[in-house]
Amino acid sequence: MSSGGRLDVARVRGLFPALSDGYVHADGPAGSLVPENVAHAVGSAMRMPVANRGGVFPASGRAEALVSGARAAVADLVGGRPGGVVLGPSTTALTYGMARALARTWRPGDEIVLSRLDHDANVRPWLQLAATAGVQVRWAEVDIETGELPAWQYAELLNRRTRLVAVTAASNALGTRPDVAGIAAQAHAVGALVYVDAVHAAPHVYLDKASLGADLLAVSAYKWCGPHVAAVVADPDLLVHLQPEKLLPSSDRVPDRFETGTPPFELYAGVSAAVDHLAGLCADAYGSRRDRLRISMAAVARHEGDLFDWLDQALRAMRHVQVLGEPERCTPTLSFTVAGMRPRQVAAELARAGICAWDGDFYARELFDALGVNEGGGAVRLGLMHYNTADEVGRIIDAVAGLRPR
Repeated sequence: MSSGGRLDVARVRGLFPALSDGYVHADGPAGSLVPENVAHAVGSAMRMPVANRGGVFPASGRAEALVSGARAAVADLVGGRPGGVVLGPSTTALTYGMARALARTWRPGDEIVLSRLDHDANVRPWLQLAATAGVQVRWAEVDIETGELPAWQYAELLNRRTRLVAVTAASNALGTRPDVAGIAAQAHAVGALVYVDAVHAAPHVYLDKASLGADLLAVSAYKWCGPHVAAVVADPDLLVHLQPEKLLPSSDRVPDRFETGTPPFELYAGVSAAVDHLAGLCADAYGSRRDRLRISMAAVARHEGDLFDWLDQALRAMRHVQVLGEPERCTPTLSFTVAGMRPRQVAAELARAGICAWDGDFYARELFDALGVNEGGGAVRLGLMHYNTADEVGRIIDAVAGLRPR
C-alpha cells in the first residue's frame, strides 16, 4: 500500500464540468460541485430498469444493489459497518428521526449536552425533543476570541444523568476542529452516547468513527461532491435497541426501519460514485477503497492547507477585514466581516468579481449569537475544496483587498 499521495489539481479540475463557468467557487461549505463520474452514475441508474426493493425480478435486484452499494461506500468513508448506515434525504431529517428515537429512552431528570459551535441541525432537534421529554440541556461554550470549543469544560457538564453529547467534528462557519475524541472519552466515562456531526469535516479530513469516539456519526454527500443524500452511521447493535417511528408494513430490519418512504435509488448510485471520486483523487494510491481514501484525504489536507494558510494570513493582514476566531486546528473555512459594509454587500461585490461566497449565519445561529455578529447580518464565509487553486486564492485576496464601502 502506498504511504503517500500527490494531488494533481489540473487533473482533478478536469473532472468537474461545472468549473467551466469561470467563477471561483469558494462556497464549498454550502455544497460542493459535482464531478462527471457522479453525474454519469446518477444518469446511468435512471436509464436502467429500477423498481422498488423486495421483488423477485431484476429491476428490483438493481434497487437492492444500489442501496447496498451506497451503504458500503459510506461505511468506507467513515470507517463504519454497512449494516449500521442509515440513509436519508438530509442530515437535518435524519437527526430529527434519531432524536425522536433516542428521546423515547430518556426520562425526566436526564440531561444532554449541546455545543454553541454546532450547526443548528445538531442543536435544534435535540433541544426540541429534550423539552418534550423533560430533559435538562447543558451547553458547552465557545471561546469567542479563538473560536475553540475547550474540551476541559465537559468535565463540569457531564454526570451520571447525561444521556447524550452532540458535538461537531468541524464548524461549518469557523472551520474549528474540536477535540472530539477527548470529549467522547469523557462522555463515555459517564455512560452517555456521542452524536457527531461530521458533515463539514468529511470533505477535508480522513474520518474514522472509532477514533473519534462517535456512537452515531452524520455525513451529507452533497458536501463531498455527491448528490443530496445524507447518512447517519452507528453500530448495528446500537440501532437494534432504538425504535423509530415507522409505517406498519415497512421493514423492521436495521438499518431499514430508520428510513422512511421509497428512497431515491438513482441518487444512491451517486453516493457510491462520490466516495469513489474521493478515493481516486490521488492517481498513485492503491489498495482497498478505505486505504485509498486515507491516502487521498491526506493529500487533500495538504493541498487545501497550503492554500488556506495563504488566504487566512492575507485576510488577517487587511485593516478593513475582521476574521472571526483563530482556531488552532481547522478546515479550510473562515468567516469575516468588512468595516462599513454589510455581509450581503460584500458577497454581492465578490460575485461581481466572479467569486462565489456565502453571507449570513450559515445555520450556526448559536455560535454567531455568541460572537455578536447576527445583528449585523452575520458574516461572509469562504471555504476551499480540493478543486480550488492558488490562482483562485489570489483572485479572492485581490477582491477582498479592494472592498470599500460605496
